[in-house]
Amino acid sequence: MHPMLKPALRRAWRGRNTVQFGVTPAHAVTLGPMDIATGSFLELLDGTRGLPLLREEARALDLSDHHVDTLVSRLTEAGLLDDPKAGGPEADALRRRAETLERQRPDAASLSVVHPTPGGAMRTLAARRATRVQVRGAGRVGAAIAAVLSGSGVGRVEVLDGGRTEPWDVAPGGLPEAAIGERRDTAARQLVRRSAVGGSPRAGTDGAAPGGEPALSLVVVAPRDGLSVYAPDPDTAAQWVASGTPHLFAGVIEATGVVGPLVLPGGTGCAGCLALHRAERDPQWPRMLAQWRSGRRTWVPACDLGLATAVAGLAAAHALSFLDGDLPASTGTRWEAAMPLLDWRSERLGPHTDCSCGAAGHTEGELTPAGGAAHDTMAG
Repeated sequence: MHPMLKPALRRAWRGRNTVQFGVTPAHAVTLGPMDIATGSFLELLDGTRGLPLLREEARALDLSDHHVDTLVSRLTEAGLLDDPKAGGPEADALRRRAETLERQRPDAASLSVVHPTPGGAMRTLAARRATRVQVRGAGRVGAAIAAVLSGSGVGRVEVLDGGRTEPWDVAPGGLPEAAIGERRDTAARQLVRRSAVGGSPRAGTDGAAPGGEPALSLVVVAPRDGLSVYAPDPDTAAQWVASGTPHLFAGVIEATGVVGPLVLPGGTGCAGCLALHRAERDPQWPRMLAQWRSGRRTWVPACDLGLATAVAGLAAAHALSFLDGDLPASTGTRWEAAMPLLDWRSERLGPHTDCSCGAAGHTEGELTPAGGAAHDTMAG
């Protein structure tokens, strides 16, 4: 082991004998009592020394081998230490891709805080390369989500959409102005390639399923028409429920942004559950929904650029959290923010007993991520 204090956690003395690692309450850890010699020793934990050399240099500070071993153990248990050589063979392979790592240094720093075990960040980044995500929609929201996922190291990002790119599809971080008139799916694929970090893993490796293509880890449903997110069609979503494919809804309708729910088939409420609950609360809802869905739309749907960008970023972050092995707050829950106040509010979408998805008989506490990487937990 080559212990290294995680650079992402800023260090400060709270008093004469207590050190705080990290700024925000979500990640801050205090450690004490800490004398001046031990505080000086912390500067040596930069990943360039193994334990034998650390013990040797600690003796010059009048610190015993036992003191060093105890301190390293406490720091490890608190999630404060990383190891630049840990993470397994997949992480080692990623380290050899210097250009890839340079682009993902900020991601690795953030993940080192989220996944506290030494090597956890590199292990997570390497695992992302084995995942395959399908984004359904290449408008202002969907295209930006696809670009962020690709740039975050997801191995395969597919984008499905029809028609040709219109001027109003163009957005910073999404489809460029040069794509106007091109097929949306073609323009989106080019965007994904431009955004990719380090290229995609070879077919048949990194967790690929038989036949050379990795199993689908997640579907992100981000259609250009936000009604299909606010009131998703149960028949369309039934294929993902039947195949056990997790799927996340995200979009903008009128002046409201929507992220979620993340549906875990058989474990959380699905589009069918949502439709049944709505019909119970408002018997006229199905009648109005049928009218909104009928007929040919001839207008451009409302989609504020700032709101669309916020929705895309939040949805991509939730998708990555799930792919990395966690259950984000959108699991079985929809988050909404309406202009102009943009106060994000959540609505829990429970399973419905009359829905054929079977989630109503599932114990929520038993939910585990499907298709994600192994989750590291804080020790101590």
